[in-house]
Amino acid sequence: MTILFDEQAKYIIQTVARGVEFAAAVIIALAAVEATIKALIIFLHRNSPANAKNEVRMTLGRWLAVALEFELAADILNTAVTPTWNDIEKLAAIAALRTALNYFLDRDIRAESAPAQRAAEQDLNRNSPV
Repeated sequence: MTILFDEQAKYIIQTVARGVEFAAAVIIALAAVEATIKALIIFLHRNSPANAKNEVRMTLGRWLAVALEFELAADILNTAVTPTWNDIEKLAAIAALRTALNYFLDRDIRAESAPAQRAAEQDLNRNSPV
C-alpha cells in the first residue's frame, strides 16, 4: 500500500515539475516575442526615446528572472522525487548558477531603474509644498 502511494506521489510531483518547466518555457517564449516586437518597433521608428532599448532589455531581463525562478522550482521538485547525492550535487550547482544569474539580472534592473527613481523623487520634491 505504501509503495503504491509513494509511486503515485512520485508521479504527481514529476507531473507538477514538468508543468512548472513548461510554464517557464512559456514565460521565456512570450517574453522573447514581446521583446522582439518592441525591438522591431524601435528599430523601425528611429525617433524612439533614447531609453527605449534599455526598457526592452530590462523588461526581458525581468521576465527571464521570473522564468529562472520557475526552473529552480522544477529542479527542486525533481530532486525531491529522486534524492541521490548526484542529483543533490547537480541541484546545488544549478541553484548556484541560477541564483547568480538572478542576482546579476536584478542588479542590472535596479541600476537601470535608479535614475528614473531619483528623477521621480526630485519631481515629487519640487512639486510638494514645503
